[in-house]
Amino acid sequence: MRALYTAATGMAAQELNVQVISNNIANMRTTGYKKQTAAFQDLIYDHVRRVGAQASDQGTIIPVGVDIGGGVKTVGTPRLMTQGTLSATGGDLDIAVRGEGFFKIQMTDGTFTYTRDGSFTTDSQGRIVTSAGNPVQPTITVPSASSGLTINAQGQVSVTVPGSTTPTVLGQIGLTRFINKAGLQPIGDNLFTDTPASGAPQDGVANADGFGDMQQRNLEQANVEVVSEISDLIAAQRAYEMNAKVISAADQMLQSTSAMFR
Repeated sequence: MRALYTAATGMAAQELNVQVISNNIANMRTTGYKKQTAAFQDLIYDHVRRVGAQASDQGTIIPVGVDIGGGVKTVGTPRLMTQGTLSATGGDLDIAVRGEGFFKIQMTDGTFTYTRDGSFTTDSQGRIVTSAGNPVQPTITVPSASSGLTINAQGQVSVTVPGSTTPTVLGQIGLTRFINKAGLQPIGDNLFTDTPASGAPQDGVANADGFGDMQQRNLEQANVEVVSEISDLIAAQRAYEMNAKVISAADQMLQSTSAMFR
């Protein structure tokens, strides 16, 4: 019976939907996390009676067809790239981006990745790095004896070195943006890589040309709204239950049909 397979596709789709929602909830406290949603499409139809076909030799047209759908399929889990709220941390190397840009990170193999997680630190060489030790681009080294580290809205990093009262500019942290941010590929550790869908990375400076500005001593929180996720979870559970009931009803109908021939 076709209903069994159709309902099964619905159950599989809602199972994936719950997986996406659970990942959003699990990352509700992940810095810079961008929530995902599950996108679905209906499957191809069996056209039992085609709408618009000629119904008679006199030229009458079938006004309403008979099309039996095959169920549902998952076509994507796009990310919602909206701005997350900023949370004050007090850390000198905690930076939030307010706008479009991503921090550019150089990996150990020389490739570049991108992140909205601005919880940086310094390594043994004094370089500003991620929690995994990968340097932020352009590479900036903070002298060990310096103090009063400040990062302005443009990403300029300044410190006060011994023997001087005038802040010294060490460099400027850059930002990168993409034409289609939803086309970035997540690779874990709060990192993304560019893809043909995202478009080529466009490097620039903060607080100019729409890249967004930097807020020192702040971190961007995940853009997950718990109440919305819970309501989506309940809706997915109900949809799953309804599909299970369809399978049960179809099974009972098959049993009734079999009993007629005993």
